[in-house]
Amino acid sequence: MSLAVEEVRLNLGHIELAAHLFGPEDGQPVIALHGWLDNANSFARLAPHLKGLRIVALDLAGHGHSGHRPPGVTYNLADYAYDIVQVAEQLGWQQFSLLGHSLGAIISVILAASLPERVTRLALIDGLMPMTGEADSMAERMGRALQAQAALADKRKPVYRDQSHAAEVRMRGVVAVSREAAQLLAQRGLMPVPGGYTWRSDSRLTLPSAIRLTREQALSFIDSVRCPTQLIVAAEGILAQNQTLLAGLPFSVSTLPGGHHLHLNEEEGARSVADCFNRFFATP
Repeated sequence: MSLAVEEVRLNLGHIELAAHLFGPEDGQPVIALHGWLDNANSFARLAPHLKGLRIVALDLAGHGHSGHRPPGVTYNLADYAYDIVQVAEQLGWQQFSLLGHSLGAIISVILAASLPERVTRLALIDGLMPMTGEADSMAERMGRALQAQAALADKRKPVYRDQSHAAEVRMRGVVAVSREAAQLLAQRGLMPVPGGYTWRSDSRLTLPSAIRLTREQALSFIDSVRCPTQLIVAAEGILAQNQTLLAGLPFSVSTLPGGHHLHLNEEEGARSVADCFNRFFATP
């Protein structure tokens, strides 16, 4: 299924972000946020099945065609959340919904909890809260992160002979995806360089986090969400392994067949996710 998509760029002052724009101008305003090292094409299969929504599917900072953070700066959840607020300001949206996958879902929960008066609905795909750490390990984690940041200058991105080769490698990434999903992500995520192609994404995105929230801090964001929330859990994904957490959530939770990228891997998965979200967004 195809749907007209418009390429847009949003100058936020501190950074410029690229995005795909889907749906009718008078649709419910929705900002869509993809996962780590993905891009706006994460929603290329899902968006055409969603009804009555005006969707701005961003390339998050450092991803796809969006700008990178300035030298010496890393990528933190609070900074992503600030970017989204500025996107809403650019669009003139005082209130909006968030559609997030994986990292995008985590950012969505943090923003909805922090500014409950701005976010009207949360639609989450196999993502919920950031990885957590123990309080007594913070200094050690900070040290590792600082060392990794200093060593990054000596590292070079891999170069692939063609886009097909890059897509094949992406299929076998940290989280495996289908061939079609890898091709969609590569289509938007690659750039030509001498000798072939490499990923546009900022190398700093692969650095370890200098700071992690404790479990109690992470759960406080979930508890602070005030808007209606629909979470889709992939049966073979990441969240399905934590049934204790899922059982205690104050959200509506649906488990669907498929892996972590169930909304992108195949048309059947995209349709099943869309069916669930269409019911959710249609509910008064």
